[in-house]
Amino acid sequence: MNVQVLRLDHRRQRDARITTHVCLTARALGASGVFLSGDHDKKLMRNVEDVIERWGGDFKVEYRKGWKNLLEEWKKGGGEIIHLTMYGEPVQEATPKIRTSDKDKLVVVGGSRVPGRVYQEADWNVSVTNQPHSEVSSLAIFLHMLYDGKELELEFEDGDMKVIPSPHGKNVLVKDKDRDKGKNQKNDDKKENNQ
Repeated sequence: MNVQVLRLDHRRQRDARITTHVCLTARALGASGVFLSGDHDKKLMRNVEDVIERWGGDFKVEYRKGWKNLLEEWKKGGGEIIHLTMYGEPVQEATPKIRTSDKDKLVVVGGSRVPGRVYQEADWNVSVTNQPHSEVSSLAIFLHMLYDGKELELEFEDGDMKVIPSPHGKNVLVKDKDRDKGKNQKNDDKKENNQ
């Protein structure tokens, strides 16, 4: 199933950091892309695209001024809409049911105020606790439960950097860009060891 995220009501001046984290969380935990609505923030989109270039994968970030049209298109295309909200059905009860369908999923995370239409259009209104917290944490927990933990084993292809897990220090393989540009280099990769 294809899973994408709609970030509602991005405000360039106030939300750049949190929206960036929504994008990075979606990418790291298995979504294939994010649609941004609200302010058209080209700088934020370039920053996310830079992460994709350096760390790999084919994640997409796209601006959609008309989120209402996106919801309609998604449903017409046979997909399901999951809205993460503190007022929904508990994630631990809803996610096993959501997982039984292989239809594409659009996961909606809110901004400052979520319009009632989102609640009505959603196939599932899902709560990760009934307490105020972050759309980033809600998204992370939902994706983790949706993928049943398998997203933790994802491999991201074609990146310039890759972390080598280590109990001590930082081990990062950095792709040798000079070799890829046709210059002769002895090493395919450089190992960066920052401790």
